Amino acid sequence: MQHGEIHAFLTTCQPYDALPPAVLEQAAREASIVEVKAGEELIALGQLPTGIHLVRTGGVELRDETGHPIAHRGPGDRVGDRPLLRGQGSRAQVVATADSRLIFVPEGVLRMLMADFPAFARFLVSGRKDLGEGLDAGPRKPDLATLPVSDIMTPDPALLPPGAPVRALARIMQEKKHSCVLLGEGRRLDGILTAGDMVGVLAQGIDGETPGSEVMTTGLRTLAPTALGLDALHMMAERRIGHLPVVDNGKLLGIVTQTDLVRREALSAAHLVGDIARKGSAEEMIPITAAIPGLLAQLVAQGARPEAITRMITDIADAATRRLLTLAEETIGPAPVPWLWLACGSQGRQEQTGVSDQDNCLILSDDYVEAEHGQYFKDFAEFVCDGLNEIGYVYCPGDMMASNARWRQPVRVWRSYFEGWVRKPDPMAQMLASVMFDLRPIGGDESLFTGLQAETLEMASKNTIFVAHMTSNSLKHTVPLGLFRGFALVRSGEHKNTLDLKHNGVVPVVDLGRLYALIAKIEAAGTRARLIAAKERGAASASGIADLLDAYDMIAETRLRHQAAQVRRGEKPDNFMDPTTLSELERNHLKDAFGVIRTMQSGAASGRGGGLM
Repeated sequence: MQHGEIHAFLTTCQPYDALPPAVLEQAAREASIVEVKAGEELIALGQLPTGIHLVRTGGVELRDETGHPIAHRGPGDRVGDRPLLRGQGSRAQVVATADSRLIFVPEGVLRMLMADFPAFARFLVSGRKDLGEGLDAGPRKPDLATLPVSDIMTPDPALLPPGAPVRALARIMQEKKHSCVLLGEGRRLDGILTAGDMVGVLAQGIDGETPGSEVMTTGLRTLAPTALGLDALHMMAERRIGHLPVVDNGKLLGIVTQTDLVRREALSAAHLVGDIARKGSAEEMIPITAAIPGLLAQLVAQGARPEAITRMITDIADAATRRLLTLAEETIGPAPVPWLWLACGSQGRQEQTGVSDQDNCLILSDDYVEAEHGQYFKDFAEFVCDGLNEIGYVYCPGDMMASNARWRQPVRVWRSYFEGWVRKPDPMAQMLASVMFDLRPIGGDESLFTGLQAETLEMASKNTIFVAHMTSNSLKHTVPLGLFRGFALVRSGEHKNTLDLKHNGVVPVVDLGRLYALIAKIEAAGTRARLIAAKERGAASASGIADLLDAYDMIAETRLRHQAAQVRRGEKPDNFMDPTTLSELERNHLKDAFGVIRTMQSGAASGRGGGLM
């Protein structure tokens, strides 16, 4: 009787439901049913499980060492997998919240299934690099051989009526700077006119009012959206054509040109940075920074790691800033005293994505005299901030920019800022200190900051009241999990029923990383670097930090995939994702990641490190 119940239940649970019938039948025979009463302990704190429990009915609660609830597991959820696969004692106590019935799958069965069925193993270790080494081949090679045409094409190209006169079509090509026009009705593609075709039309003296249908090329070679970029490259070379429409079931989806393929191969952070360094004005940089969303989508499609993507995107912002700093001195004249331009916020942490405003400041030498030098640096800062805004890094909504006199001061004033925030950590001071702890030099005399940073970290880490306030501040951003492990979505407004992957996903980890950096006097500005250093210096438990790194990577990757999908659809990228766009597997792992963050926040609140099963 039990065997039948177990087998029927496993057929409804991932990843067991994907096993061959005979294998699933054997696994069900090895599994057993466990019953626990409400309030009864299933797994003790520090206990090493001997298998995985799947909740059949009822539910269990995960509690930290203080007894504080940190997560709930209901029907279909599993418990015990993290400590089992990691080979370490459970970092949470598991207690039944109601009379519950669970399916217990022994470790030996799990190990066998993981060894024989890679997809089964990938499910259990997805997003957990400490458990999954060797299971995946790693990132895909970043070339046209792996990119689908749907990631390369220009989507939804204009489709003009076949009866439109040649003169009008030529005018459109000139105005839009397009190398071709597509002709057809609805989404049906009838033909194409390229710039080369237009030259032939003029050479033959064809009247400008001639309908495009009479001179267009028909019988076009097309590609399916699932074709690879390499397919497009080879077809163009073989057929000696420069344009390939992308068609699915007779409907035009997009077009790929030789220029697209060349750009795709050439588009890289290094290429864009090199282009920026040769520009003579902000206006000339606009087309380069406009390519950033495309770069983001390309890197995501190639399987690049989140930290590599954000680093490359930030490198472009750094290059643009440095070029504007050079142009400012060339325009206004040499600076009268040494200066240092610094980025803060996501640029300071080298974590920019497809959505970025500017946050910056200017540290001046103590030789600075307002009456003598004030106007120069006002003009200097406005030149750079205005230029950044022009090329897409919009003005900071909170006016935290060097163009604001408050954030354009000599070293002595900056020292007084930091000392004041540490001595009197009111809410405003906490906010400012949070931003300023992410400072990173971009251009100028770095010696103006080196001593100041180390001095401030030393002073702040010793002030227990300031640390307590920063701890409290780091817990203000909560993860979007409800009591029963459901997502807590945005309740109203433009982004209703979505997850805010920035403020409720990435930012809580950024805040924890900043807190660990303060406690351990870590000078690194990047979140990932801070977490790794915190693990090495014992600022939090090593296993807890390992889990937090995995959670951070998963959320960052989900955020970037969301933005890349928006870019491919021709939309402006944002941080608000509809969770229904994810598979059940992805939603479960995302909830696990949020649970890890909640656990670490709980640990920070009680003055210890933590982790989650």
